[in-house]
Amino acid sequence: WRGFLMILCDFGNQTGGNRTSAMAFVCLPGVRVACAFYPRSIGQRYGRRDGQGPRRILRDMVMASGAAAQKADKAKREEAQTPSQLRQARLDKIDAMRGEGVNPFAYRFDRTHSASQLQDMYRDLKDGEEAQDSIEIAVAGRIMARRVFGKLAFFTLQDESGTVQLYLEKKRIDDAMQSGAFGQLKDWTDSGDIVGASGTAKRTEKGELSVYVKEWTMLTKSLLPLPDKFHGLTDVEKRYRQRHLDMVVNPSVRDTFRKRARITSAIRRFLDDRGFLEIETPSLHQVAGGAEARPFRTFHNALEMDLNLRIATELHLKRLVVGGFDKVYELGRVYRNEGVSTRHNPEFTSIEVYQAYVDYNDMMDLTEELVEHVAEEVLGTSEVDYQGTKITLSRPWRRVTMHDIVEEKSRIKFLDIQTTEEGKEAAIKAGVSESALEHCKTVGQVLNVCFEELCESTIVQPTFVIDYPLEISPLAKPHRTKPGMVERFEMFAVGRETANSFSELTDPVDQRARFDEQAAKKAAGDEEACDVDEEFLSALETGLPPAGGLGIGIDRLVMLLTNSPSIRDVIAFPALRSQTSQG
Repeated sequence: WRGFLMILCDFGNQTGGNRTSAMAFVCLPGVRVACAFYPRSIGQRYGRRDGQGPRRILRDMVMASGAAAQKADKAKREEAQTPSQLRQARLDKIDAMRGEGVNPFAYRFDRTHSASQLQDMYRDLKDGEEAQDSIEIAVAGRIMARRVFGKLAFFTLQDESGTVQLYLEKKRIDDAMQSGAFGQLKDWTDSGDIVGASGTAKRTEKGELSVYVKEWTMLTKSLLPLPDKFHGLTDVEKRYRQRHLDMVVNPSVRDTFRKRARITSAIRRFLDDRGFLEIETPSLHQVAGGAEARPFRTFHNALEMDLNLRIATELHLKRLVVGGFDKVYELGRVYRNEGVSTRHNPEFTSIEVYQAYVDYNDMMDLTEELVEHVAEEVLGTSEVDYQGTKITLSRPWRRVTMHDIVEEKSRIKFLDIQTTEEGKEAAIKAGVSESALEHCKTVGQVLNVCFEELCESTIVQPTFVIDYPLEISPLAKPHRTKPGMVERFEMFAVGRETANSFSELTDPVDQRARFDEQAAKKAAGDEEACDVDEEFLSALETGLPPAGGLGIGIDRLVMLLTNSPSIRDVIAFPALRSQTSQG
């Protein structure tokens, strides 16, 4: 059957050629059967009166079938090649370009439009029309797909804003550049290359907006092929490890990080507009404080001292309030030497906010106002979809004490419990495991474990859980009406803690006593307990005005606002186990 061609035609010309129709079957090398049916209106395309319709049909069938065969053969050859062979083939193309005096790694390119700008400018351009505005267009981006048909080629070009098609015609390019320029385009380019192209706007018969290219130039020759377009980059571990590739082939990933940037910018503007100042604090601390967490340790050679990467920005920011700044914040990275999960990464982004002369009630108001504002500004709505559930961020949010929500879920009235053992027995009956209660020494600690085990994952809509046990809140002010409790809240949504806040402890004597308790826990083997920070205590003795403090986990907030199930989806380069250690 190789080379055999059969055409079955039925050409009618009784009414000016308007009834021309044909069916063709083609068998060519590399193609079993190619079949095309041309409707009665075919005469409009192939000429109704010149008798050339059948010949043109035959010509197009042969060209299309031949191109299909070539494409199939090329795909088979590439599939058979190893990654090193594919890379070498591209290196050979670089040598060929340099041999022709062409630099495969350009210095610059003058772009006039982005893909999205072109889509907006020519949204009214009709199918099959070329723009008559004579605007010269210059675009640049990465080739995501190549389709070559003899003297015609179509490339899908992707830039940061989206995609646009390059319509590449041999005669037009060779006339504008030089004879052979179109051939070089076919020979030298591959998917993944970054190219520049100039020409005019045109919409194809199929409705695809295109740049009708006159000239093209290689900007960066890619040595590695893009992932197969049908299977894509589906290995989750590889997506995180090669995030640059993930962003190239998955536009939704770029959109997530674009939204993340807008979220952090909106947060800063919100606070700046309300008189807050962002002041940077040290990342290297002699004493790791401000949270209960295991720090990363390092050593400063010149100063000959052990240091810790910060686990929080809290203590330095409160020292700024002591120094006379009434409204301060810092948005930045903190580091905790802890496990990795869908909601934990050893280095993460938080914002801590401190304001003089307010308490945790004011911080609740600030939190819900800030989050609602950011959602409206970035997403245009205060209602978001998270993994199929509608989350309403508009104010006011529910406020419930830890005692009350635990009682709702377990029917345990911790206010009536007198001893730790009594609390543990009630917790076990409610479904809390004995192992989770193993290290609890007080009723307050048992209450907190019951909340974490029985309640936290059930909180879907934004909720402030308020009034925590004193023993788990070493930096919060004692509750003014509830003995053994502190004025503290955490904000939960979709089963996760997203914010934490106190009425700040301003009594230096009380603060020292709590630091001493933490130091004793650390001496007993608790690596997450904090040390005594004498410099912070000295600042408190100078006098910290009444103040409210707030910390928000930026990564978790971005997860909520971008419908991302894992913290790794919103951190551009998350922590991963080294491939060497994986064996």
